[in-house]
Amino acid sequence: MDTSFAITFFGAIFAIMNPISNLPIFLSITEGASQADQRRIAMKAGLYCLILGGAFAAAGTQVLTLFGISVDDFRVAGGLVVLLLALNMLSGQESSSHHGTDAEKDAYPAADTVAFYPLTFPILVGPGTITTLIVYSHQITGAAQLTSFVVVFVGMVGFLTLTFWNAPVLGKHLSGTARVIMSRLMGMILAAIAVAMIMDGLKALLPGLAG
Repeated sequence: MDTSFAITFFGAIFAIMNPISNLPIFLSITEGASQADQRRIAMKAGLYCLILGGAFAAAGTQVLTLFGISVDDFRVAGGLVVLLLALNMLSGQESSSHHGTDAEKDAYPAADTVAFYPLTFPILVGPGTITTLIVYSHQITGAAQLTSFVVVFVGMVGFLTLTFWNAPVLGKHLSGTARVIMSRLMGMILAAIAVAMIMDGLKALLPGLAG
């Protein structure tokens, strides 16, 4: 495993898919469902995250090439998306690109049908997550980094699923203050990662910036 790559990728993917910050959203979306139904939704959401995230990681670069977009172009644009998401987290606001607009929230389906939409997409695997998966998958140059990528992503989805599985119990003990602190901390980390994405992309597109 490439430890440096794994730590950096974990920091980015955890900040975006943050199980603690998304726990209240899960409870809100599944309100009215029994504990058994909530756990079934959690398992389905975890499976969908693996499938959808894996698809973007595996085919994302090829899709960009199909549309004539370089990874560096996407790194700059995606970095801006991630930065906006981070700024929303720092200011205590929800990102409509991940959590949906007010109109979309009103149209959300019944609790037993939300595992894919909106829970997996766009809340868990939204623009920020997709950007992170594509950018980091493009940085894979060998077996060590590939192993790190797979282990971190699968582990993150497993942790997310476990958190949602125990949502009824955790929701009673997780204070609003703890959620706010976690959101602000992850927002700062995510902002720094977004700036790094943008700068890496700009250095490749505008070599003069690299000195």
